[in-house]
Amino acid sequence: MTDISPVVPQNRQVVESYGSRCFRISGTIWTGSVLLRPDVVLSWPVTAFREVVLESLMPLTESGNAPEILLIGCGTRAEMMSRTLRDAIRAEGMIADTMDTGAACRTYNVLVAEDRRVAAALIAVE
Repeated sequence: MTDISPVVPQNRQVVESYGSRCFRISGTIWTGSVLLRPDVVLSWPVTAFREVVLESLMPLTESGNAPEILLIGCGTRAEMMSRTLRDAIRAEGMIADTMDTGAACRTYNVLVAEDRRVAAALIAVE
């Protein structure tokens, strides 16, 4: 049998599982929504996509090393981002994409394995 698990660079945060309103990220359980970069995980008080505003995403850029790609896990289903929010995120130097939280977790892990400058804003799901 051939192992096809992605090789993730050392010391990177990866999503191992999600559901039951929590995430297991690199061995640690996080209850509720999270902001995630390869080097850090932060609790995020957002519980629904309608609460996502630029200011709530700014902790992802605080280190001065803004991600190139921002994935927004909207919960159980993908949502469309307003043009205003998309433009504001782009003005911060990021390209954003919305998808359901599961797809955002999987996509984030692939991009981390490729050593891309990625971040994820993940709304917790049941």
